[in-house]
Amino acid sequence: MKKVLVVCGNGLGSSFIVEMNVKKALEELGLQAEVSHTDLASSKSEEADLYLGAQDIVENLEDGNRNVVGLVNLLDQEAIKKTLSENL
Repeated sequence: MKKVLVVCGNGLGSSFIVEMNVKKALEELGLQAEVSHTDLASSKSEEADLYLGAQDIVENLEDGNRNVVGLVNLLDQEAIKKTLSENL
């Protein structure tokens, strides 16, 4: 199963909200994936098929191998759905 890791600075509030929105979007799209959230430091050692979060934070994860997508607006459900459909 694919894994989506939602990343934020502290791994608390915003990443949890985005995690809930990602789960809702997956359901609406008919896709399945494991979704979890964490802080930036912890995410560097976690494996995922898609790293998702605020653009200014997740860009720190780009290493040429990871599939990293930064969102301009964390609450934009249409952008989340588009990102998931294009990357999973």
